[in-house]
Amino acid sequence: MIAAVNASVGLEVNNLRVQFGAFVAVEDTSFAVQPGESFGIVGESGSGKSTVLRAICGLNARTSGEVRLIGEGALPAPGDKAFRRRVQMVFQDPYGSLHPRQTVDRILAEPLAIHGIADAEARIERALDEVGLSDGFRFRFPHQLSGGQRQRIAIARALILEPQILLLDEPTSALDASVQAEVLNLLEQLRRERGLSFIMVSHDLAVVTHLCERLMVMQRGRTVELLSAEDLAASRVRDDYTKALMLASKGFTRR
Repeated sequence: MIAAVNASVGLEVNNLRVQFGAFVAVEDTSFAVQPGESFGIVGESGSGKSTVLRAICGLNARTSGEVRLIGEGALPAPGDKAFRRRVQMVFQDPYGSLHPRQTVDRILAEPLAIHGIADAEARIERALDEVGLSDGFRFRFPHQLSGGQRQRIAIARALILEPQILLLDEPTSALDASVQAEVLNLLEQLRRERGLSFIMVSHDLAVVTHLCERLMVMQRGRTVELLSAEDLAASRVRDDYTKALMLASKGFTRR
């Protein structure tokens, strides 16, 4: 296991707005994730969930609003190289997030080279071990791996910089149900061992309830409701949209 570099940090988002031309993808969204907490964002497709994550890590520009780390000591601002090292993202599609012409070894070595981190050999071996893959996977290409193995590599790539916050954009939605459970259990184990903070986007309420302590419901770029996973599991929700999501998550029932 690779220990976290520093104590856990959290993240605060205040009045976030993301606009593409005339289209407002995220409007006036605020939430805070405490150090070591697992926080979920749910909603239908197009509700702005993934845009929030991409704005946090800088892949989408913020039109307005503030993103900052919270915790002890001097903390870097978004956009700084030090911020990117502390905040890493795991993308939805393991088939698209790994370079098809690079070996696993090169995929894992690249972020270390970008951040000028030495001891790549040992770090790659440890990262693979943490996600349950042997050293024999190092010189395989992504097309030689299963979907679950590719997502484990994507997680290892995010972890190799020893971040304190992981942004998880539907990390299991492209995987089979049995593999989903394995990856979710791996993520929860890593969070406990490293003291990580998670922000996880999903349309699957069961996944969020399993992995997250609190969650935010979004609709059309706006925050609908903030609640705990226990409240969601017990159906203690206020907004009609959240109730509709819960009903939809139960799937088709014949009347």
